[in-house]
Amino acid sequence: MDSRRPPLAPAYRTLPEYVRHWAELTPDRRAFTFVEHPAPESRGVHRTLTWQRLDLRVRALAARLTEQAEPGARVALLCPQGTDYITGFLAALTAGMVAVPLYPPGLPGQGDRLVGVLGDARPSVVVTTGRVLAEVTDFCERAEVPVLAADRVPDTAALNWCAPEPDSAATAYLQYTSGSTRAPAGVEITHANVVANARQALAAYGADAHPVTCVGWLPLYHDMGLVLSVAAPVVRGVPSVLMDPAAFLHEPARWLRLLATHPRALSAAPNFAYDYCASTVTEAQKEGLRLDGVAALINGSEPVRPGTADRFHAAFAAQGLAAEAHCPSYGLAEATVFVSAARPGRPLGRFALDRDALAAGKALPARPEDPRAVLLAACGTPVGQRVRIVDPVVHAVLAEGEVGEIWVQGPNVGRGYWNNSAQTERVFGATLGEEAPGSWLCTGDLGTVLEGQLIVTGRLKDLIVVDGRNHYPQDVEATAQDAHGTLRRDRLAAFGVPGGAGERVVVVAEHARTTSLADLDVPALTRAVRAAVSARHGLRLADVVLVAPGTVPRTSSGKVSRALTRARYLEGDYATETTG
Repeated sequence: MDSRRPPLAPAYRTLPEYVRHWAELTPDRRAFTFVEHPAPESRGVHRTLTWQRLDLRVRALAARLTEQAEPGARVALLCPQGTDYITGFLAALTAGMVAVPLYPPGLPGQGDRLVGVLGDARPSVVVTTGRVLAEVTDFCERAEVPVLAADRVPDTAALNWCAPEPDSAATAYLQYTSGSTRAPAGVEITHANVVANARQALAAYGADAHPVTCVGWLPLYHDMGLVLSVAAPVVRGVPSVLMDPAAFLHEPARWLRLLATHPRALSAAPNFAYDYCASTVTEAQKEGLRLDGVAALINGSEPVRPGTADRFHAAFAAQGLAAEAHCPSYGLAEATVFVSAARPGRPLGRFALDRDALAAGKALPARPEDPRAVLLAACGTPVGQRVRIVDPVVHAVLAEGEVGEIWVQGPNVGRGYWNNSAQTERVFGATLGEEAPGSWLCTGDLGTVLEGQLIVTGRLKDLIVVDGRNHYPQDVEATAQDAHGTLRRDRLAAFGVPGGAGERVVVVAEHARTTSLADLDVPALTRAVRAAVSARHGLRLADVVLVAPGTVPRTSSGKVSRALTRARYLEGDYATETTG
């Protein structure tokens, strides 16, 4: 699978060069707008930076950073979502330092991860904002790292300061992986990597040929949020409008109103967010909402579920939303973010595959109505890079229709893992021989190619193997959550644990917030889950654990962490919960 597109003009190779370019060419045009929601019923307060104002704030903070640290030093961003986060990120790059996009202390369930990442990155300076300065300073006290509030640096700091010569081959930032299957690791993304991936994303969604407005609520410490809400708008010189993730979760209609307000909106969200909107947004909130101007809606959770796209479109078709706006996509932090994407304006690529054949490594068609069929959405084709499906054991390229590990090669693939040369060689240094020269990125994701389109089937490390047969955990989870209406969608984890006669399968699931354990017939619920999994997968569940809402751990990007759920189960953390 190959795709090559002409580069966007102007052809700079670092984000700071683009910021300077747009500040000189279009100084008064909107660059970044952050929409605050100070009250539960707020319709949003817009705060905007023009390109000229952004450039000034970036240079002022960059000048102050150079007083605190040397070129190449790490700069940790512990800022709330907003324009100061963007300023801090771009300032670190402009100063010739390495940004480390993170979040302030207090993010639920992520305190230990923040401590671990800071210990690994060893920043020389921390950037935050005045609003959380005291909290961040207290958190960083033991590390004895200086803390700067971006919004308290005066404009005059930029006077007489000259930025160092940009180096596109240097590391621009460390993108720490979410840790869904292993401990978080910092991927070294160079200046050239992020510019290349921004161009690839813009080309994939038609934003290289038509003006768009990037609209988003994804956190800026997340790879997709950073590239789509910051890097792509900087490269293309288009407006970016963003809001806080918590504001979206509180009222998802806020995101839809922003999509309706801004022309040719381009936005991204994980699979669960589309289901959340379809089930939560009320008819009253839909009143007057027009979504016919939306350019593309990226669904970037793997695997993307066709049913989710169908439910979302059915919920908002009356508001003018085109079904062809939904764009299943695939990516990962090690490739900056974007790898493969379905193009807007085309029907959703959907495939019904035989579950048993899929588990055996073959993508064979099945009838969609067959209860043993697996329904998957295609993630389109590569964007300015090469993708191969490879046997992960013998490193041989597989034919179309065979399931293997997804390997990637392109200018967007990162340099490697920060301070971990052995893991870098294993993941970034694979080879395929003379027919596909050069180094390849082993993604750890399983997939296949059908009709020229990439289909992601799961994670290699998440596979559950029982009696020699492979089972995809997300497939088991989908069956379990559909078995009983009181289980929270996408808030459960299926995994294997050691047993006397081989691997045993466990499901840990949250019940809905609208009910309580006391009101549930737990034995009937667990029987329904066991029966459904047995009928569809031929699996006998060793344990079904029902837990309270918010109990199943998630990664910093919002995905369920199967690895951590499994570890907590084995440690006995769920012993007081209801099992059956």
